[in-house]
Amino acid sequence: MIVVSLSYKVSLDVVEFHIPAHLEWLDACYSEGLFVASGRKSPRTGGILLSTAPLDEVTAAVQRDPFYVNGVADFDIEEFVPNRVAEGYEALLPESGTTTA
Repeated sequence: MIVVSLSYKVSLDVVEFHIPAHLEWLDACYSEGLFVASGRKSPRTGGILLSTAPLDEVTAAVQRDPFYVNGVADFDIEEFVPNRVAEGYEALLPESGTTTA
């Protein structure tokens, strides 16, 4: 699983200007099956993206995000291997998944 943490580095006015293009990018990524969840942080300092796609595919997609292209946010991309999930979230486990909590 890949966790992408976005941290805004510009004012929210600038973020708002780029949101329509960012949402189009997100729609395309969801259509490609790249992300399983996304949303803004609270307080509104950035966002989080979750993916089960390979790291190189997520990294390439992030580099096309208008927030990335226009310097709106810093991106921290981390990979982790879940070994336990709540019932109903088994799809988040790697193919050799282990258990549910």
